[in-house]
Amino acid sequence: MKAAPEAQKRLLDLAELDSAADRLAHRRRTLPELAEIEEQSKRYAKLATEVIEAETEAGDLAREQTKAESDVDTVRARADRDQKRLDSGAVTSPKDLSNLQSEIVSLQRRQGDLEEVVLEIMERREAADSKAADLRTQRDELAATRAAAEDRRDAALTEIDKEAAEVRSRRGGVSADIPADLLALYEKLREQYGVGAAMLRGGRCQGCKVALSIAEMNRIKAAPHDEVLRCDECRRILVRTPESGL
Repeated sequence: MKAAPEAQKRLLDLAELDSAADRLAHRRRTLPELAEIEEQSKRYAKLATEVIEAETEAGDLAREQTKAESDVDTVRARADRDQKRLDSGAVTSPKDLSNLQSEIVSLQRRQGDLEEVVLEIMERREAADSKAADLRTQRDELAATRAAAEDRRDAALTEIDKEAAEVRSRRGGVSADIPADLLALYEKLREQYGVGAAMLRGGRCQGCKVALSIAEMNRIKAAPHDEVLRCDECRRILVRTPESGL
């Protein structure tokens, strides 16, 4: 393949722009905020589940407490009713009086037991409510931290995308200076090797960093200036410049 030396040198400008684009793409993929947000999202999901579990437990205990308090009220009302009957003097039979007094004692004992149950449930509910509140605070704080990380990520991506757009624009101008067949070869090699062209500097290919043999350097010296050369080692287009050492 033949191409004017200036057109071949433009490949180096193109390769530099492509390397810049690759670096920007790498930065975009590896922003520290991305890993940070992913980790925070996992923690947030775990906390959100724990909040639901704690709130469910607190809700169950609230219903349990309501039922226990209702049981206390029922027993208390029954004991009050029996006490009023006893105090009214309406019951005169010794046997009925004894039975009524025994029932009142039994109901009072039952009321005491139920009130102990209510107190135990209240303590458990208070602990569950406190746990749920603490988990909600952790969840909300983490949400704020993640939102800040997302803002930093978005700002960084905006800057990277701006730089990438500038690189693409400059690349379009450089590509226009390169013959279609040479550009096609460059693109093919870039797809294969990541870099399509490299400078020959001081007798060394800057693509693979391998020093050329004396025989290879003599061959390059003898080659026409418009001949498109390839590195024997890495197969990239080898671009000659005043720094090549020829």
